[in-house]
Amino acid sequence: MSKPVLFDLAGHGALAHGLATALGTEPGRIEQRRFPDGESYVRIDSPVAGRAVMLLAGLDRPDDKVLPLLFAAATARDLGAREVGLIAPYLAYMRQDARFRAVEGITSIYFARALSSAVDWLVTVDPHLHRRKSLAEIYSVPAVAMHAAPLLAEWIGGAVERPLLIGPDAESSQWVEAVARGAGAPSIVLEKQRRGDRAVDIAVPDIERWRDHTPVLVDDIVSTGRTMIETVRHLKRAGLRPPVCVAVHGVFAGDAYEALRAAGAARVITANTIHHDSNAIDVAPLIAEGVRTLTAGR
Repeated sequence: MSKPVLFDLAGHGALAHGLATALGTEPGRIEQRRFPDGESYVRIDSPVAGRAVMLLAGLDRPDDKVLPLLFAAATARDLGAREVGLIAPYLAYMRQDARFRAVEGITSIYFARALSSAVDWLVTVDPHLHRRKSLAEIYSVPAVAMHAAPLLAEWIGGAVERPLLIGPDAESSQWVEAVARGAGAPSIVLEKQRRGDRAVDIAVPDIERWRDHTPVLVDDIVSTGRTMIETVRHLKRAGLRPPVCVAVHGVFAGDAYEALRAAGAARVITANTIHHDSNAIDVAPLIAEGVRTLTAGR
């Protein structure tokens, strides 16, 4: 049987190379561009008839990426692909998972329907499930969410002296505690009150006993970064060491990364689910494990 073909739709570079090595795939050749009127063009130059196709597409800033992804999946099917799978290291449209006002759309459901109609399976990393127990609640195709906590713990344990892990809010407590256990470090959780998309109040528990530790702020996603920025400032006022900020997904909306560094973060570290200069944690082996789990016996 021919090797699966892996198409890197979003320029993941090192992650794509790591996945190709771990999964034994052939790199796919695809051209995607826009016509002058803004419509998308797609051409697949690798033979896909009768083969398994994998599309690697990080879906941060998704509205510019989703149609090209859907067209690539449809083209692969038209050209005879045996199956089309999606590797989305960062999965968008997970936050709006309920109708908070009577007239709102539940976009996580609508997005899941669109992707489920286009691909045969999905692998992602630490999606923002929140009120969902699993992706199976909204995705109708086999979908696996891999967890990067052990990778974060390994990096923290090897790179930070006497770490104290700090979670951003009560929702993060179990996740942060799991990372802390893996790193062999203590942890505390903040009290957060959000006053809007970019306004956050932070209350930090008494941390006098941890003054000789290095604070490590841990979160799954850094988007605007306001929670981390306010926490960094609070820790600085309290006279603690400059903290290390660690996240799985570095969305970094606007100037979030620059603002976080300017606030006093010693380092900002992310996994390579979204390509960024802060990437230091490789999730390729983790994603490959998820792909093998889903595709075994297919």
